[in-house]
Amino acid sequence: MDSVMERRREARLRYSWPIWFAEDFDEILTQGQMVDVSSSGAAFTCYADRCPTNGEYITARFSVPRLGADEEESFNLSNFIRDGRICRIDELGPYVRRVAVQFCEPLSFEPAAQTSGMEPLFV
Repeated sequence: MDSVMERRREARLRYSWPIWFAEDFDEILTQGQMVDVSSSGAAFTCYADRCPTNGEYITARFSVPRLGADEEESFNLSNFIRDGRICRIDELGPYVRRVAVQFCEPLSFEPAAQTSGMEPLFV
């Protein structure tokens, strides 16, 4: 079995939910699809013709599922607006890109920490 060195400082919560982004929130927003999120950044997919560029700063609006107080199967969505810098873009095909963004200000919690031992949400 191959051993892969994990370089991430924090696990990521994998889920599929809309994310809206733009270089300037006063302009037209572009919709993407969230892939995963941690407190310090996120990855999402978007169409190639509306993809930001590497190193560009964007503002993103997105929601993150949070377990309810009973920690059973109930959840709420916490809404966030974050500025961030594009740190990687992967070409998934001729029309789709996966974009990694690092937030300028981290989230107030670690999204994946609430699901330890559970299956990923919304994959």
